[in-house]
Amino acid sequence: MTDTVSRRSALRLLGGAIAVAAAATSGLTPPAHALDRPEAGAGPRVEGLIGKLTLDEKISLLHGATDPDSLGQAGYIPGVARLGIPPLRLADGPAGVRVTQHATALPAPVLLASAFDPDLARRYGQVIGREGRALGQDVLLSPMVNLIRTPYAGRNFETFSEDPLLASDMVAAEIGGIQGEHLIATVKHFAMNNQEKDRDSIDVRVDEQTMHELELRGFEAAVGAGAGAVMGAYNKVNGTFSCENKTLLTDVLREQWGFAGWVMTDWFAAHSTVKAIAAGLDMEMPDGTYFGTALKTAVKNRSVPEHHVDRAVRRVLAVMDRFGLLDGSAPPRPERDAPAGAAVALEVAKAGATLLRNEHRTLPLAPGGTVAVIGPTGTLPFVSGGGSAHVVPDRADSPLDAIKSRAGKVTYALGEDLFGKAIPASALSPALDSEGVQVGAGKTWTYDGTLTASEADEWTFVIHYSAAPTLRPKVLLDGEDLFPLAPGYGEYFSGGLVSADPDGLSVRRKTLGLTKGAHRLQITAQGGDAGQLFRLRRITGATRAQDVAEAAKVARAARDVVVFAYEDATEGLDRTTVALPGNQTKLIEAVTAANPRTTVVLNTSSSTSMPWLRRTGAVLQMYYPGQEGAAATAVVLFGDSDPGGRLTQSFPADDAHHPVAGDPRRYPGTDGVEEYSEGIHAGYRWYDAEGVRPLFPFGFGLSYTSFSYADLRARRTRRGLEVSFTVRNTGRREGVDVPQVYVGPSPELRLDQAVRVLGGYGRVVLRAGERRRIAVEVAARTLSSWDPKRHDWVLGTGRRTVWVGASSRDLRLRTSVEVGT
Repeated sequence: MTDTVSRRSALRLLGGAIAVAAAATSGLTPPAHALDRPEAGAGPRVEGLIGKLTLDEKISLLHGATDPDSLGQAGYIPGVARLGIPPLRLADGPAGVRVTQHATALPAPVLLASAFDPDLARRYGQVIGREGRALGQDVLLSPMVNLIRTPYAGRNFETFSEDPLLASDMVAAEIGGIQGEHLIATVKHFAMNNQEKDRDSIDVRVDEQTMHELELRGFEAAVGAGAGAVMGAYNKVNGTFSCENKTLLTDVLREQWGFAGWVMTDWFAAHSTVKAIAAGLDMEMPDGTYFGTALKTAVKNRSVPEHHVDRAVRRVLAVMDRFGLLDGSAPPRPERDAPAGAAVALEVAKAGATLLRNEHRTLPLAPGGTVAVIGPTGTLPFVSGGGSAHVVPDRADSPLDAIKSRAGKVTYALGEDLFGKAIPASALSPALDSEGVQVGAGKTWTYDGTLTASEADEWTFVIHYSAAPTLRPKVLLDGEDLFPLAPGYGEYFSGGLVSADPDGLSVRRKTLGLTKGAHRLQITAQGGDAGQLFRLRRITGATRAQDVAEAAKVARAARDVVVFAYEDATEGLDRTTVALPGNQTKLIEAVTAANPRTTVVLNTSSSTSMPWLRRTGAVLQMYYPGQEGAAATAVVLFGDSDPGGRLTQSFPADDAHHPVAGDPRRYPGTDGVEEYSEGIHAGYRWYDAEGVRPLFPFGFGLSYTSFSYADLRARRTRRGLEVSFTVRNTGRREGVDVPQVYVGPSPELRLDQAVRVLGGYGRVVLRAGERRRIAVEVAARTLSSWDPKRHDWVLGTGRRTVWVGASSRDLRLRTSVEVGT
């Protein structure tokens, strides 16, 4: 046996041991691959059911259907009542259970990951798992583990990191928490689904080494943690749609990793019958376009062997059996524990709060002082992003109220207008009160007149309406429809915060340049069955200037200022820039000029450029902080809690300096093809390889105290390396530190390698003056590279450099260690 084979065998054994351990902590049966029986039968109960099922019944278990008693969840599988096979309800839930009922709105997964705390991720999963079952659900369509590859991706807030190790740790821990509460977890989106633009058609071209070392690593960890289901992605991978990609669904997922659960499509991501089921797809959602009548026909004409259908059914039933859904052994559905869920939501938001700047002791704020709060999200709680991540929370307080409870005198200014101001009556002829038009049920209301602009300006028209999108008032300006229906699911993926006003009316916007003079305005509104209310408003350069001037005036009169800035992300839509949207850059510049003791709180989905950074006193990154976000933000601002978060992604300085900048082949793709030509050098690895300085590096985050590291040692172990060092709190108060271990390349591998990769990390809370010895394990997998010639992992032997630091760029200690077979 060669050394290479020995190393591969050791890695496989190590992976199996981890999987068994993960399953043991969840209290569930270990996944089949951990027991070296990936092709074993599903057990006598399942085999007996397969023998009794008719072809029609088998097929009914392999595609979605309409739920006769819907709870507002995303999907439904009807079950087979005569054989005691119960239905399955499948709910979205990356940050809480998404149904029509109230649920705990947890912070976005990217904020969870910022805590660098897998145990917290497990408890996060426990909340979702308990609530999912309490709310009548059986399958959770989460967690998402696609890597953050581009800062523009609209769902970056729903996932964890640009780093595969951190993403793997978080997804495995969260799945353990979810499934420990007997809710089936679905890891998604398999695979290479790293953007929303053209997501249903883009062909991702990626080499084998890059795929395995980066994107697939988190999915493998999810399989190792025993995930019951995998969701196939919309996009193609190397020319073949993910949901009919045999390389992914069979060769990698089942044969290499031993996955024994079932694979479902993302919603409407199926493209075939014969090819998909042969490749390893088991279930089509949310309907049966390809796996319904078409599948039955294919079985009858023998283009699909019936044993392929049996195989898919076996996978679904085996997971149901594992969770006690076939024999009634699943525990009774619990009641929701809303206070416990809220407590975890608060803990996660505090733990992930990431302080990016703090000059001249701007923070913590002094209790009882005068504070000016500025920005629309100061009064409007930013709970979550849009699309499938949106949760109906029990409650959500405003940051303004939370700050008022702590400060002496608090003033407020809007600063940035999200919902518009009334169109002046003098601008409309004939006269129209556009602030509240009520259209009766069954009625049609029309207006045909003139809108006169007193000067050329950029106008944003904002319509607020109470009806369904199909009855949204039709507004024509000089013949152009300002608010047409978005195609496909575009209306559904319309945004989180800014798509509804505080009154609950739906909101849409249209920005265009308006020339001075008269413009024809035509409006038609239908009352429908229930009638509707609508408003037509506007935001102009003039109104923006007024809002900014008022904010600067309020800031000037206060001791401290807190500006709440936002970026509203949603599934189905990518960002177009890393800059803050709207007029917020000008707002922050004006406010910081008026008062340098300004803290900017960022409620953004992902990395943000900050041309205004040097003028600020402090910057606090809170992402989408969930229902307890206001309380968490306040306790961090006032110093009751040390900001314990660290960046899970690099923040670029601007749109021209990041891994996919300036190369449309990398993003968003050209001619339907996207190339991962950066290879393994994604995220901080690209910044290191190219010598580009990020605005903030991966792993960065400040504390209200300071820490030092000393006495670094590294030694080989049977599992990889053990890296130990001493951390000391050198400041005057208790604080949180997240020391990180990085490992350099192997001198003996003739494969592309990064300048350094994250090898491990720790999270430690220390009192003032306290010191503690920390030991971090660097796994053999992290020390290995994927060899495309061997189609397997090879250990990177030789003398490897080891660093310990506070971020990927703040490396304070260095040593080296020999890695051998």
